[in-house]
Amino acid sequence: MSEDGAGAATETFVAHRNLLFTVAYEMLGSAADAEDVLQETWLRWVEVDLEQVRDRRAYLVRITTRQALNRLRAMSRRKEAYVGSWLPEPLLTAPDVAEDAMLAESVSTALMLVLETLSPTERAVFVLREVFDVGYEEIAAAVDKSAAAVRQIAHRARKHVDARRPRQAVSAAQTRAVLESFRGALESGDPQELLAVLAPDVVLVADGGGIKQAALRPVAGAVKVARFMVGGIGKNDRKNLPMTLAPTVVNGSPALAVHLDGELDGIMTVRVEDSRITGLYYVRNPEKLARVASEIPLALR
Repeated sequence: MSEDGAGAATETFVAHRNLLFTVAYEMLGSAADAEDVLQETWLRWVEVDLEQVRDRRAYLVRITTRQALNRLRAMSRRKEAYVGSWLPEPLLTAPDVAEDAMLAESVSTALMLVLETLSPTERAVFVLREVFDVGYEEIAAAVDKSAAAVRQIAHRARKHVDARRPRQAVSAAQTRAVLESFRGALESGDPQELLAVLAPDVVLVADGGGIKQAALRPVAGAVKVARFMVGGIGKNDRKNLPMTLAPTVVNGSPALAVHLDGELDGIMTVRVEDSRITGLYYVRNPEKLARVASEIPLALR
């Protein structure tokens, strides 16, 4: 590639890097793997004859999707051996991401967990079509299917996701208010205060990755979740480890950063419906906490 061509390739890649990262992350749920996909995309991109590329952005998305699909299939085998429940890697996002309803929902923990129930191809098609509004022909080229097949896959994936996603849109302000009540209840250690903010059918999912102690299976029901949370705080008290809960913005939604004795212990995110918490997600695996120290830029376009 000529010097001018290399410069143009670099300029185009940098211009779309945030978009490509967001595509890869939404397909994989792992920022570390998404970064690897971007590296693989770059290595293939610099080999492309740009004069033959009509739409450079679309071409980059196509390369990224193919690399992410390959990695997603490999990750499914890794997850089978994962210790306990698996949660997406949390990302510290700018406060304005929370105000972009579509972007915030697309990277929310709740939706990312729903996407985990799709096949790799279904996930790729759903993400490209529903989140990034990519045309069927372009998606077909990315996933090596016909446009007609992609339309059927998109319909099936959308129906599957719609049946499992939150029933109502909840603003960042509403989530923040519920989370503040939850934070106060946790700090008080009063189970009754916790029960007031938890939905009866709330589910707690904790991810320790076999490194940090966490419930190996989801905990269901308000009473059990409240008991589990208060019991965990009690253990910290007995060890004389001061706990602090700091508001933050993770994956486009208000969240809590939990510190024990000044050290980051984990990130809590929630799913809110009817002003109560229906899903509580706690990532403690230290290998998944690297990207909550500085903001990660995301983009849909």
